[in-house]
Amino acid sequence: MRIMLTALISPFCEIPVLDSLRHSLLPAPHSRIFAVCSENHSLNDQTFPFFVITSLLIFWLVMVSIQLIFVLFIFSRTAFSVFPPPVSLSENKHPAQQGVTVVICARNELDNLTELLPLLDAQHYPTFEILVMDDRSTDGTTAFLENIATERNHIRFIRIDKEHEHVTPKKYALTIALKKALYPTVLLTDADCRPASADWITQMVSQLATADKQLVLGFSPYEHRPGFLNLLIRSETLFTAVQYFSLALAGRPYMGVGRNLAYRTQLFFANRGFYSHMNVVGGDDDLFVNEVATGQNTAVCLDPATFMWSKPKETWVDWRLQKRRHLNVGNYYTFGNKFRLGLLTGSHVLTWLTGLFVGAVILYHEIAHYAFTPDEWLLLLIATGTFAFRILAFWGIVGRISYRLAHTVPWSIMPFMDLLLATYYGIAGLQTIISRRKKRITWR
Repeated sequence: MRIMLTALISPFCEIPVLDSLRHSLLPAPHSRIFAVCSENHSLNDQTFPFFVITSLLIFWLVMVSIQLIFVLFIFSRTAFSVFPPPVSLSENKHPAQQGVTVVICARNELDNLTELLPLLDAQHYPTFEILVMDDRSTDGTTAFLENIATERNHIRFIRIDKEHEHVTPKKYALTIALKKALYPTVLLTDADCRPASADWITQMVSQLATADKQLVLGFSPYEHRPGFLNLLIRSETLFTAVQYFSLALAGRPYMGVGRNLAYRTQLFFANRGFYSHMNVVGGDDDLFVNEVATGQNTAVCLDPATFMWSKPKETWVDWRLQKRRHLNVGNYYTFGNKFRLGLLTGSHVLTWLTGLFVGAVILYHEIAHYAFTPDEWLLLLIATGTFAFRILAFWGIVGRISYRLAHTVPWSIMPFMDLLLATYYGIAGLQTIISRRKKRITWR
């Protein structure tokens, strides 16, 4: 076996370019961790098997290269795209701009509705309504809505008194809302959200100025709170937005968030609403977008005036329940979307995991006085340099996106966020594979 490996390696050692590059990069012969090949390039008796180290380094290089493709050619679209100024209402005569129905599905959200509805009622838009779907609330929400609907002209509500077996409660509420909407464009949000400005409706709907656009993806950041959980929530929210905005700009939209999402009712009914996933808990936003969004009919809105700030979960239990619902919905994505997201997430996790393993192998070589061959050393330098470049590229490009998206995560800790997300995705992936226990998931 050793003779065969030597025969395979020797021709590559004779290539002038590699040979000169290797001699310029290799450390001095007295270095303990690296070995200089003998004249016939035979393998040192104390080295790891050549194919083990080489395969590991090549695999690492492939994972890092996949990551670089996403960062440099996909994520950069969100980081550096220049969007045209919004079309003014006086210039825009498209029917989609004639009126907007803001839809909020709520269950026992009295405190949040008390804060949110006055903010929405004060929006700077000529023709709109706020339609609240009161889904079996028992906290006084109904009485509050009856009073505020008589005081403010924009607000009306529909009470839902029972649950239906053939469809999840929120999807049923949304379906009724779209059927009862007065206007051809709906703008969705949640009761625990707050608009960043009074121009939220105006700027979101302005993205539907052309007839080919039917769907608008908005951003919904979480409020900054102290603590590690809040940092993790904000990091995961930012990176999710990086993915769905960037892929949408690349012509491959796959999801949106129901806290800030606009589309035409015609698109909803042409798709038969939520028919294909009526009984799936969750997915009223991302599964619907996954089915109907195309590179031609989807627009994104990164205007800070359109951000819809949301209250984050404050306990690990609540957050894990929310994440379980989102992961479950991902199983129903189209194959192409699952493949792209799997490639992105898998390469992210394996880039860091393999890097740590390579570091462990180097440490083992040092402690055990084993030696790398010159060709292994050259491949190690290339892989490590590519990994370092990937870290810097992620830092710069995702940091730039964070700056555009309300400074969701500080630029200075972007490398830590990178490693944190790789760890989180790895653990979440293992839990999804290992644990298949079925638990009831609540309406929210």
